[in-house]
Amino acid sequence: MNRYLSALSLTLAGLCAATSAHAEDLCLGFGPQTPRDIGLRVGMNPRSFSPAPAPDNMNLCNLHTHTNAEHKGPGFSIYAGDGENGGYQCNETATLSASELKDPAGGHGAFHGVKPGDTIEVHWVFTSCDVSPGPGLGACSSAACANPQLRVEAQAFLVVNDPSALDFTEFAKVTVGPNGRFQPTALPTGTGTPVLFAGSTTGPQYTEATCSPLQVTWNVRPNCARLDISSLNRWVAEENVFEEEHSHGVRQLVTAPELLSSIN
Repeated sequence: MNRYLSALSLTLAGLCAATSAHAEDLCLGFGPQTPRDIGLRVGMNPRSFSPAPAPDNMNLCNLHTHTNAEHKGPGFSIYAGDGENGGYQCNETATLSASELKDPAGGHGAFHGVKPGDTIEVHWVFTSCDVSPGPGLGACSSAACANPQLRVEAQAFLVVNDPSALDFTEFAKVTVGPNGRFQPTALPTGTGTPVLFAGSTTGPQYTEATCSPLQVTWNVRPNCARLDISSLNRWVAEENVFEEEHSHGVRQLVTAPELLSSIN
């Protein structure tokens, strides 16, 4: 019995040491982090902040894409690998036809880093600041508004060669809403009830050991939609105000409960 208890004590000590070592690798003390698996609602990050208003009560300040999806969701759950070129792919990726996978620009499209068959995650970034849309997240704040509330509306798209698929320019044009705030002409619908949660900014410069300090209200749609590759190239050719001409890398999925918010 004593021998058994000694072995059990050593095992428990090893587990505690492993947990402690894991915790030491995490950037604890920051607010909830993103991206995450939106199908899992558990989170243990104790820091909270007030949710950002609805998009129509904020200014659209930036729009950009990531290849592949940074989040994992019911409709984009195929693991594409680690590193900034990893992430997740839409579940229908393997079912595309040769025609849908043909690149009409022969690899020379104006929007770089995306080809038919790829998954992209699009982020519409909204701010509480009185600013105009522009390039990068720097467009979301100003000298007079250095600590804005931020909100991101996110949608994963399966990029295809199909003119009957969705036209990206219909979601990327900027208009002025009835209350005088900058808005996209439309946000995607029909891809499931978005999952709302507290998180951070993303991008490959952040990891579970290097956290983003910014607080962001996220609203991520759970299913993919098909998007025509040619419409991405048209968006660039129309000289978009965001000055985007390529798709960005991903931040790997945040899985440590200590870094995630709980989802109601």
